[in-house]
Amino acid sequence: MENPKNQDTLRGFGFALSAYVLWGFLPLYLKAVSHIPAIEVVAHRVLWSVPVAGLILIVLGRTSDLGRILRDPKALAMGCITATLVSINWGVYVWAIAAERTLDGALGYYINPIFSVFLGAMLLGEKLNKLQWAAVGLAAAAVGVLTYANGSLPWPALALTFSWGFYAYFKRSLPIGPNQGFLLEVLILSPVALGYLIWLGGQGGGHFVPLTIDMWLLMGCGIVTAVPLMLYANGAKGLRLATIGIMQYIAPTMIMLIAVFVFEEPFGSARAIAFPMIWAALGLYTFAMFRGRKA
Repeated sequence: MENPKNQDTLRGFGFALSAYVLWGFLPLYLKAVSHIPAIEVVAHRVLWSVPVAGLILIVLGRTSDLGRILRDPKALAMGCITATLVSINWGVYVWAIAAERTLDGALGYYINPIFSVFLGAMLLGEKLNKLQWAAVGLAAAAVGVLTYANGSLPWPALALTFSWGFYAYFKRSLPIGPNQGFLLEVLILSPVALGYLIWLGGQGGGHFVPLTIDMWLLMGCGIVTAVPLMLYANGAKGLRLATIGIMQYIAPTMIMLIAVFVFEEPFGSARAIAFPMIWAALGLYTFAMFRGRKA
């Protein structure tokens, strides 16, 4: 059910808040599997998301659209594109946490809403006002500061920004609900994930050893992947776009705090300059969003 009155509902707020808090705590879970190669973790995220997402859709009675999409070559091709992009996003994020670059993950998700605005201007012909262009410029300058200070681009942050931004862009073209779309994506990825894990087992590798903590953690990847996405999809229906726009800062803020105070990653002088620039850009973006809504 959509939100025809464009009003915030307590139900929508509860679903969305739960999703963002779970995403915020996700680095703690991924750190527990950081000794496992990122590609293996992603393969298990895909496989174990299928039964979780499938069961939820069966309970909600929303499986009928999926069969129609599976018979539509054009929609299926678009599903392959979004599935590829989301798998890249997952892989980079899992790797970043294992490589002690969680702050790059936070940076990437902070930049994402600003990149989405820029993408809308470039690909959809949406006109940006001066405040929005200033936000884009500040975000780009922050990346420049980090690049200059570190001698290289903060590529994990940019990979997360680009992959999720284009994922959201192409996802708009999927003629299916977000919950069904997620199940479609993991179904598309499942043969590749299963094939890789079978090959890995044949090579004597893999960490999915029966009755070990790794086995339970890898199986749990399905829950920590599917549940927040589906909570968010249902929450977004009961909230105004402006509310979602503000709430999306919850997860990267939690990720940043966990990186600094739990993982003890160095913040450094460059980040002490770049992150406030990003926050200022987000402030401009948010102000422009609210002003545009009032207009």
